[in-house]
Amino acid sequence: MSEYFSLSECDVIGFDLDHTLCRYNLKETSRLIYESFAQYLVEHKGYDKDLLHLTPSTWDFRGVLEGNLVKLAEDGTVLRATHGSKNLSTDDIIKHYGPKREWKHFNSLNTSYTRSAKYYFYDNYFDLPGALLCARVVDMLNKRGAEITSDVWKDIVAAIDHNYNTSAFRVCRNNPLITLILSLIAIFLADSDLFVFWEAMCVSYLQVVYFGDSMRSDMFPASSFGKWETVMIVEEMEGEGVPRANATPSNSPTSRVKGMKSPSALSNQWGSYFVDVQKNEGEETRRLTWCCQSIHTYSTMAIPSIEAIAGIDVFSAYSGSQKSDAGQCFV
Repeated sequence: MSEYFSLSECDVIGFDLDHTLCRYNLKETSRLIYESFAQYLVEHKGYDKDLLHLTPSTWDFRGVLEGNLVKLAEDGTVLRATHGSKNLSTDDIIKHYGPKREWKHFNSLNTSYTRSAKYYFYDNYFDLPGALLCARVVDMLNKRGAEITSDVWKDIVAAIDHNYNTSAFRVCRNNPLITLILSLIAIFLADSDLFVFWEAMCVSYLQVVYFGDSMRSDMFPASSFGKWETVMIVEEMEGEGVPRANATPSNSPTSRVKGMKSPSALSNQWGSYFVDVQKNEGEETRRLTWCCQSIHTYSTMAIPSIEAIAGIDVFSAYSGSQKSDAGQCFV
């Protein structure tokens, strides 16, 4: 990462679409995704209808799933954990992960950012409803005294595959808005000059910057393999003190999901996305999270949204990302 970075020095500027150029109302989107997953499990897999009754005040389940949901420090230490939606005590965490609270798959995840048959890394806002669904399924099975087997995770994966299957978009064929969007995409792809972006993958002398929201599919590969500059969209920054852009609709008061905080808001159960603060016998300890450390490692800079830099001269040189006292990563 260079000390100074300017878009004027870049030959190619690329953008991810979901949660980057196209920003969703997270409350509505999360509710719809969760309901579609739960409906599938109830109707096709015979799960309890209680899964459908959800009026959450917060969406707290962003992390890594391996039977339990865990929040990791920058070195892989388990900072917090839940079994289902229930917090594990310090003693329970030590029982599961040992005195040093080490998560045994950390090296694999930290060097590849890929998912595994042994764990599932929840990386973006499309994943959050699935994490909540997993937690509620575990709660339901524990309440019944039923065993949690690998079939449970197979059912949840089946629900995800069912709801994100491209055939579901057939119902949108006659929608004028969808038709317009698809037409614009076709025009975009037909413009041969834009293929310079893909050409840049193979041409080392081109300076490329890529804007995206996913560490797994945007930041890590672009930085590690493409050696590109990267700008990560981290919506949690708005939930932890960075001023919100006026054009942002994600926390619109007209949302039908009343009483529910935005999934990007500060979590009461899990704490900050960037730094974990815990108190023990009057002493306060602060640890950078693995997510925050990953942003520092693979992102040139982080911003809460594209709108946040709309009024800034981004073609002038400015310094690279800095660590604030709170562990947030932004310029």
